[in-house]
Parts: sequence; C-alpha cells; structure tokens
Amino acid sequence: MSSQHLRFDVADGVGHVTFTRPDKLNALTYETYGELEALTREMPRRDDVRVVVLRGEGKAFCAGGDVHSIIGDMLPKDMREHLEFTRMTGEVVRNLREMPQPVIAQVRGVAAGAGSVIALAADLRVLSANAKFAFLFTKVGLSGGDMGAAYLLPRVVGLGRASELLLLGDTIDAETCLRFGLANRVVADADLDGEVAHLARRLADGPTMAQALTKKMLQRELDMDFASAMEGEVQSQALLMMGKDHAEFFAAWSGKRPPKWSGR
Repeated sequence: MSSQHLRFDVADGVGHVTFTRPDKLNALTYETYGELEALTREMPRRDDVRVVVLRGEGKAFCAGGDVHSIIGDMLPKDMREHLEFTRMTGEVVRNLREMPQPVIAQVRGVAAGAGSVIALAADLRVLSANAKFAFLFTKVGLSGGDMGAAYLLPRVVGLGRASELLLLGDTIDAETCLRFGLANRVVADADLDGEVAHLARRLADGPTMAQALTKKMLQRELDMDFASAMEGEVQSQALLMMGKDHAEFFAAWSGKRPPKWSGR
C-alpha cells in the first residue's frame, strides 16, 4: 500500500508504516488519518504481519495534525463534523492498542501532538538521541486528553509526570523521555534503524500467539480488579499451555535445539 502521505510495506513478517511528508515533518492530513485508521483496523486479519513498526521519513517522526489542512479547515465546521473527525483519530489509537501484533514506534526527531500520541499508543518506543516529544494540545487551546492521551500516558509515566506533560505541553528531549519511562531505549541516530530492525526481528521470530495474548492481557488488566485480572491470566495461560508453541518449547529444550515457533 502506498499513497501520497503514507506507505505500508511488509517484509518477512515485519510491517512498516511510514509517514511520507518529510518536507512537512510528516504532519498528518485528513487523508493520512483515514488511511491509517483503515490500515490499523485491518491488522487483526493480516496473517503476514507479525510485528508493526511506525516511522517517519526524513528528520521527524510526526509533527501532529497539519495546521493549515486540518486546524484551519476544521474551525468553521459544526459539532457533528468535529465529532466525526475526533472519533476517527481516536480509532487510530484504539486500533493500535487492540491489534494483536506488537507495535514499535521508531522515533527520530519530533513527535508532537497527534504524533506523540500515536507513538505513545505503540507497545515499545525506540528513540534516537535527537528525538523530542511534545503533548502540546493545551498550547493550541485544546484538552490534553486527546486520542486517549489522558488514559495512556499516566499508565506509562505515572499521574504526576502525565499531568505535567499534558497540562504544560512542554517539549522534552530523548533522555528525559527515557528517565520518565516514555522511551524504552534511546540510541544514537545512526543506530536507530538497526536497533529497531533487531527488535522487530526478535518479535517477528517469536511465539506470536503468546505475544498477542500478553499484549491483550496488559491492555485489559489496566482497568480490572485484581481478582478479575488473576482469573483472566489463569484462563489465558491454561489455553496457551495446550498450544503447539508450548509443546514445541519442551521438545526443543529436550532436544537441545532452538524452538521453531508456529504461532499456534
């Protein structure tokens, strides 16, 4: 899949979603949002994709919504049209969180506004040393609770840090992201592609059903009481203990060889 502003390609189980407006710091248009929502909604049915990497062309990840083509255009619209737009942008994040594939955000340069939340919605975030995050919604007169940010961010960095980032909208550098827990890894810019490729390969070659269920349990248990969470884990683990991958682990361990995962 390739369009004017978004490219999707799959190679050996790794799906790359690339924002392709480098001259605009990969700012999002209506079309980009729509294509991204449709693409992420399709992922649960894609057997050829075992891990998804989000990235941007050029020197930025994504600078958020395009000021002219989205903000300027939205101002005269009515409430129904605004709701249609915000629901579509929210669905992008919902799809990223609910797809079975692990998602890696490969962040070079700025991730701002919607770009910062899209990266936040990934399971893992690998940053180059020059990366910057800015949840800048209040700086444009909007709520910091956009696209699920007020739900996800406290669960990643804690309520105090999330309050600071969403209320003030300040830009933070890669080392601060790492210290806050927003970044999983920070590497030199020259090493970013290789680090993400290595991580994506590990996930794509791993036991995909076990990874998918781990992601699902992490998401679902955010809002469960302990007893419900424990019961969910009891049932899901019993299911996987009957799976082919678990049996393959034992066969590989007994035979002193690496396991050959089937995702079943």
